[in-house]
Amino acid sequence: MDIIQTFYDDMASQYDKLFLDWTASTREQAGVLDKLFGAYGFDKTARVLDCACGIGTQTIGLAALGYALTASDISDKELEEARRRAAENGVSVSFAHADFRALEDTFSQPFDVVIAMDNALPHMLTAADLKRAVDSIVGRLRPGGLFVASIRDYDSLLKSKPPYSPPYIHDTGKGRRVSFQTWDWQGENYRLTQYIIEDKGELRTGKFSCEYRATRRGELTELLLAAGCGRVDWLFPEETGYYQPIVAAVR
Repeated sequence: MDIIQTFYDDMASQYDKLFLDWTASTREQAGVLDKLFGAYGFDKTARVLDCACGIGTQTIGLAALGYALTASDISDKELEEARRRAAENGVSVSFAHADFRALEDTFSQPFDVVIAMDNALPHMLTAADLKRAVDSIVGRLRPGGLFVASIRDYDSLLKSKPPYSPPYIHDTGKGRRVSFQTWDWQGENYRLTQYIIEDKGELRTGKFSCEYRATRRGELTELLLAAGCGRVDWLFPEETGYYQPIVAAVR
């Protein structure tokens, strides 16, 4: 996991630059998740664990809606950034360092809902690690609890294995910010390099690298069912308004 920790530690102060308006995105994503939780019978009394919280993009938005949030991540730098942003936004969140392959080492209590958004699960570079993560996450759900995660549409991407992602171009008011990724494939694994280029005043360029394993929907569905989930649904952007496919699994 060292490369993952290094990637997110290095990205912590830059991650919000992937959004045109990070604060607005926290509200929009919280709205999507709130609606999804409601569709599965959960309201704002639900105890929620964000087990891949990053800088708090989903955590802070959900906490602002009134959910009781616990948030964890493997990157201490991102946790530090998330704590700062939670304080700035006036929301109360319990933060902890945790590897989502071993959540039981940090959390003894079950949760009503566990989330892992923004393509977190494909950081598991082997089938064995993905199984460990799924077993750990489902193990932190109470009976009837809900797991929600988003991943890239790898079922489609594996057909062509594109070498890069389309760029995002944002007008910051002081110049342009361009962010894009290159993908170097080796079988079903790939090394992602994230570039962030800003031209306000002097040109600034950031470059950050990490690794992923393309996770097919069928593989993840089978693991969730084997871990004890009785229902697994896949929801797509045209249904949810979220930018990635979402899996919703009920224990």
